[in-house]
Amino acid sequence: MRPAEVTAIDLARIDRAAGELVWENSFLDVPQWPAPLGEKACHGLAGEFVRLLEPHTEADPVALLIQFLAFYGNLIGRQAYVEIESARHYGNLFVVLVGPTAKARKGTAEAHVRRVMQAVAEDWARSRIKSGLSTGEGLVWQVRDPIERREPIKEKGRITGYQTVVADEGEEDKRLLVIEPELARVFQVVEREGSTLSPILRDAWDRGDLSVLTKASAAHATGAHVSLIGHITREELVRVMTTTTAANGLGNRFLWCAVKRSKLLPRGGNWQAINWAPFLRRLTQAVQFGSQARRIEPDSEAWEYWDAAYADLSEGRRGMLGAITARAEAQVLRLALLYALLDLDELIRVPHLEAALEVWRYCHDSARWIWGEATGDPVQDALIAALRQAGEKGLTRTQIYSDVFQRHVPRQRLEAALRGLAAAGLARAERRDGAGRPVEVWVLVGGACLSG
Repeated sequence: MRPAEVTAIDLARIDRAAGELVWENSFLDVPQWPAPLGEKACHGLAGEFVRLLEPHTEADPVALLIQFLAFYGNLIGRQAYVEIESARHYGNLFVVLVGPTAKARKGTAEAHVRRVMQAVAEDWARSRIKSGLSTGEGLVWQVRDPIERREPIKEKGRITGYQTVVADEGEEDKRLLVIEPELARVFQVVEREGSTLSPILRDAWDRGDLSVLTKASAAHATGAHVSLIGHITREELVRVMTTTTAANGLGNRFLWCAVKRSKLLPRGGNWQAINWAPFLRRLTQAVQFGSQARRIEPDSEAWEYWDAAYADLSEGRRGMLGAITARAEAQVLRLALLYALLDLDELIRVPHLEAALEVWRYCHDSARWIWGEATGDPVQDALIAALRQAGEKGLTRTQIYSDVFQRHVPRQRLEAALRGLAAAGLARAERRDGAGRPVEVWVLVGGACLSG
């Protein structure tokens, strides 16, 4: 096949191969593990939960804290909210724990949180926590409104009119917490041609009114309150999270959290010996408080604090990191809302914002640890990896085409990737003396770091 005849399917295969080149050869520098979560994040009831349990579990305190907030945010439903301009933000979070399989204790942390939440809301824990995302239609079905249809009224075999009947009672409880221990499978579904899962998930995070525009699907949902917790390894995530998923906005609706085993407890902890009664009483009060419809606003001091933090939160960043963290403002507001509700407070105050900002700082640093300098374009990322390895010597176009990509990537695709790197200030072409005539050599610019 000549390069000019490459199809869209071939380009998708090329992108995957380029991504494998970046990962398997480890040319891209792996950023440092995020600095430990600061004490400000352990504010209020969420922090008390972590402090009670932390000595008795190998789970990462971050995994305990962020999943506690996600569970609570779903349990209270779509009632309390914070509003900026015309956008309302409720407490439903999408959270991903990223760490080694069987060693990061992701599932251990989730089990501890589930046990506590089940103690105050057994019916919800039993019926409204699900797993197995596969289609957008399946997600809508779990929170569907009643389905009605028109049926003919017959008298003596003749149709005399029509009546509306309820074909399906729908789901009265619109809360849904989806837990996916194998999140890589979900992202693989998202990438399939024709999949409706990505747009439905985006609508679920945004507004809760869900529908699929197909004749085969009669279900739709209004006021759905969907939260999602996923577990995945960094290796899987780098391979399955594509530019498309990041660019279409699904990726930046997640809070990404790097987690690992916090300590070695060969005999396990003694969490059963904890006196949970006082904590559960306070949690019950917080659930009742958060389940009431009310608008939560920052007080005057919190507004000033927000104004000072806003510029940094809303600053655009390049590459995959910028795409993945583009909803910083909204994520911080949702976190601050949950901290306020857990305090039984009708106002967001400075400590709530400080806690939310520290959680976001950790999530941002986790995203940097996961994707580092990646642009999100597999061919560009492979180019950066190869140019870094080449150093000051650089690479000619012929070396890039023949040696790096083994002539499997069309020249047009390489030209576009090189132009993109040049436009972003990540690489440049230099004219150098060759054996007879000048040669164009490509080199990295200043390390090509995208993490800032």
